[in-house]
Amino acid sequence: MTGRTITRAQLSEAVYQEVGLSRNESADLLEMVLEEISTALAEGDVVKISSFGSFSVRKKGQRVGRNPKTGEEVPILPRRVLVFRPSQLLKSQINDSLKDGEAH
Repeated sequence: MTGRTITRAQLSEAVYQEVGLSRNESADLLEMVLEEISTALAEGDVVKISSFGSFSVRKKGQRVGRNPKTGEEVPILPRRVLVFRPSQLLKSQINDSLKDGEAH
């Protein structure tokens, strides 16, 4: 699978093209939105974006893992992981583009 990677600069340019703000204002707006999302997630909040999906943080407990090369058991410390659940609309868009032969 050889998908493209969309960068902050490209997102900022898209905002500039669609909204009509200056390039600097578009970049600032994007940074403010991303910072707000990051802060909310760091505080343990769930971020829901209508028609796109929801982001949440899940706590994983300590467990014992195994080094696949040596077979040695190693403790995996508790941690928090980011989870994204796409909306049904986003899932449909992705699957429809697959049906239309547009997937890359």
